[in-house]
Amino acid sequence: MAVKKASESFSKSLIDEVQRWGCMKQTGVSLRYMMEFGSRPTQRNFIISAQFLHKELPIRIARRAIELESLPYGLSEKPAVLKVRDWYLDSFRDLRTFPDIKDAKDEKDFTQMIKAIKVRHNNVVPMMALGVQQLKKEKVLYEDLDEIHQFLDRFYMSRIGIRMLIGQHVELHNPNPPPHCVGYIDTKMSPMEVARNATEDARAMCLREYGSAPNVTIYGDPDFTFPYVPTHLHTMVFELVKNSLRAVQERFMDSDKVAPPVKLIVADGIEDVTIKVSDEGGGIPRSGLPKIFTYLYSTASNPLDSDLSEADAVTMAGYGYGLPISRLYARDGRVSAFVSLGRFSGAIAVMRALCFDVDH
Repeated sequence: MAVKKASESFSKSLIDEVQRWGCMKQTGVSLRYMMEFGSRPTQRNFIISAQFLHKELPIRIARRAIELESLPYGLSEKPAVLKVRDWYLDSFRDLRTFPDIKDAKDEKDFTQMIKAIKVRHNNVVPMMALGVQQLKKEKVLYEDLDEIHQFLDRFYMSRIGIRMLIGQHVELHNPNPPPHCVGYIDTKMSPMEVARNATEDARAMCLREYGSAPNVTIYGDPDFTFPYVPTHLHTMVFELVKNSLRAVQERFMDSDKVAPPVKLIVADGIEDVTIKVSDEGGGIPRSGLPKIFTYLYSTASNPLDSDLSEADAVTMAGYGYGLPISRLYARDGRVSAFVSLGRFSGAIAVMRALCFDVDH
């Protein structure tokens, strides 16, 4: 299939505008500011928020569209990456052709438009994963991929920020928000509850994949809460638990022994909250430890093939994206891993303060 540059699919004026907006400086927004601003959900604040996003989102989207055109090792030319690039250019065009927001009707129409943009970008991660896996088939060495890893870190961090900005604005319109929630932010989030939900989701996936799933034992204070974004913590816990379930299941599925449970501990610290997941699934080869936070490492075979329609498939393993993206969600916190005597342990530490930017 012939590779189409953006200039062949989109007008020159649009490409020039993307270049111009991509040079502008984006504005940092902290979760604390979003929580304080969102605690006053008036129509005036809705309009102010929409006006800000109308100017801010094109800058962030333009920057990523420009980078998608100039990736090393031919990654920009992979069909999956071209599709993602087109999504970003389509979204930039939608934002730039939307008129200035002056009243409640404009704000309502704008909110519907950015909701559609968020849906358009739902499959960006698996689609980019497909592009990277296509690159991996060309036997590119890990040591030569620093540029790719740096780009993907920036790209996914920006995506998290864009989706948080859009999602927060949209969720503030919810007439019946969950208790203690300001948009996406839960001011009294229970990490134990989030861990339980993420564990149930991971076990359900394991059951679908293998027909059975190891138990997960959770330890921690059920009454402890702190302000955070539940969906972000859910993503991180889900990935760690999913990896552990798969490792234990595959190690013991043909054994007469009962599979030992995965253990999850929630610990409250002075500055952060740590969630540790450990299993007896045999661990990761020591040679693989330096690679597990890269976007080209996976202990499973790639579940995706050249059929782009399969890019929205949900599987237990194969993208090689769970841990590196979880590390980005942790922001100023950290995600770490270590192996000892056939046991794997992964830990998430998230900051209790909401002082960091949504895409820091």
